[in-house]
Amino acid sequence: MIIGKVAGEIYSTINHSFYDQKKLLIVDKLDLTGTPTGDYLIAVDSVDAGLGETVLVIDEGNSARQVVSDPNAPIRSIIIGIIDAVRIER
Repeated sequence: MIIGKVAGEIYSTINHSFYDQKKLLIVDKLDLTGTPTGDYLIAVDSVDAGLGETVLVIDEGNSARQVVSDPNAPIRSIIIGIIDAVRIER
């Protein structure tokens, strides 16, 4: 799983039917200090996340397909949670 910050939204009027009525978000991956890395991915939103929110992302196709309950879905990344806080003990 990946922690990231929602940096943008994608709108598509012509797409695979799987993506109909689904929100696609651009997620900037965060490092362990919570700093954006500039390494982006595009993920389907399953939790109604919005711009600027810190989110938990699955970036593995089989797991993402299990979340949407569709073994043939053309999907790789899905947002599965909105993170309230992260604590790392050293």
